[in-house]
Amino acid sequence: MKFLTSLFFLIVSIFSFGQHKPTSIELVDYSDFPFAKANIKIDNFNNTSDLKNNLLNITKEHWDTTTYNPYRNVKVNFPLEIKFSDSLYTPPINFKKVVTSRYGWRRGRAHRGIDIDLVTGDSVVSMFDGIVRLANYTRGHGRTVIVRHYNGLETVYAHLSKYAVKANDTIKHGQLLGYGGASGNARGSHLHLVINYKGISINPEYLFDFSEQNMVHSKNIWVTKNWVQPGLHSSKRQTKLTVLHTKEEAIASLETRKKVYIVKRGDTLSGISSKNNVSIASICRSNYIRKTTPIKIGQKLILEYTF
Repeated sequence: MKFLTSLFFLIVSIFSFGQHKPTSIELVDYSDFPFAKANIKIDNFNNTSDLKNNLLNITKEHWDTTTYNPYRNVKVNFPLEIKFSDSLYTPPINFKKVVTSRYGWRRGRAHRGIDIDLVTGDSVVSMFDGIVRLANYTRGHGRTVIVRHYNGLETVYAHLSKYAVKANDTIKHGQLLGYGGASGNARGSHLHLVINYKGISINPEYLFDFSEQNMVHSKNIWVTKNWVQPGLHSSKRQTKLTVLHTKEEAIASLETRKKVYIVKRGDTLSGISSKNNVSIASICRSNYIRKTTPIKIGQKLILEYTF
């Protein structure tokens, strides 16, 4: 009797399995895919091959796992729009972010990112979902990881002491990329964080709030040339922020405001720059002078503001 009962249940199970046709929804947990935050609808995909193809979309053009900037021959038109699917980002380090040097002109050279203090060996993680485009030693930056994200941005994590990922790895936000250090041209251990769009650096503080809030300034941000030129910014202080939400605002922001400054006793170009929140490069350009040109008491200098 027990044998007949077991045989009956076995036949029923085989018949039921033959009638059941699993779907792609049952086979794949879509929420685990890194483009889940990129506003891509699950309804558009019927099988796993569609999902894999979409993962490859951001690797189809200018995907070079050995070169820092594969966009050298690409022309970028301004203003340009950067979109985010969330109002928060994952901080690249898991403790308070202390910015020791900002995007801008520094010691006669362009500093195209921000420096965040850390101790060698501290974990460095990805700010957003994406795919690792480069994990290699680069000139000046030392051990570097570059992650390309689904909105077109690339985040660069430089001066690492050790890698935790390799090129072509698909990663989630908050995933370990490597460990902080002082490799390359670094004065002490820190994270050099660069935000690039098609090879062009954008002032990170224009896009992100580096306080404890971890906020993206807006889900839609328009970027003008003012925010991609280090010479218009100082590495010693944060540039006054006015986030542009529309193309019209971006175009209107380019209207130059001028102010006349009269040189006083004890003034220097550096001091005038700091007091008036305008870069030395901008002062020199507006007044057709060089950084080494002496300034005199009573001299009138034109200060131009485009922010």
